[in-house]
Amino acid sequence: MFGRPTTLPSEAQALPGRNEAIQFDPVHVVLGTSMVEPFPEDCEQVVVGLGCFWGAERKFWNLPGVYTTAAGYAAGHTPNPSYQEVCTGMTGHNEVVLVVYYPDQIDFQTLLKTFWESHNPTQGMQQGNDMGTQYRSGIYYCNDSQRVAAQQSLEQYQQKLRDAGHAAITTEIVPAGPFYYAEDYHQQYLEKNPAGYCGLGGTGVSC
Repeated sequence: MFGRPTTLPSEAQALPGRNEAIQFDPVHVVLGTSMVEPFPEDCEQVVVGLGCFWGAERKFWNLPGVYTTAAGYAAGHTPNPSYQEVCTGMTGHNEVVLVVYYPDQIDFQTLLKTFWESHNPTQGMQQGNDMGTQYRSGIYYCNDSQRVAAQQSLEQYQQKLRDAGHAAITTEIVPAGPFYYAEDYHQQYLEKNPAGYCGLGGTGVSC
């Protein structure tokens, strides 16, 4: 968990990756839904990074109104990276969760509340004892209304954190680029391994 790079590589420095996508079972073991497109037409999606994706994914699959979730890699350079490659810090990717949800059953503000309160967004390239670029905080939006809501929530939560004595938020809010699914054993990891590691911990400040 220690000694990993804490600066992002340039595209020229990044590992080359591969053309073939990671193979995995597309059925969500908790929700029974598909983790791959096509999704229901009345669903929207967003990608979030808040530390190790094992615990992060569970936070969202437990929310009523979420159609499906998936663990994966985003916001980097290397095409179709493996977990081992992401762990080197030389792909630029973040460990993230794809959240597909019904906006008429759960609003985006509820997803943002879960995001902010489930981790410490002030820690830069780490989350707790997990250090490295793959553990950075990020919201990767899929439309302009998500971008606006995410930025407004950051500003509001920053004030609450500041009032509680915390540092500045380091969360990146950028457009969602390619999402690469993680290996099969990462999907719904804590359902398959109930005693598995979860390093997430919030600040205790309500959003």
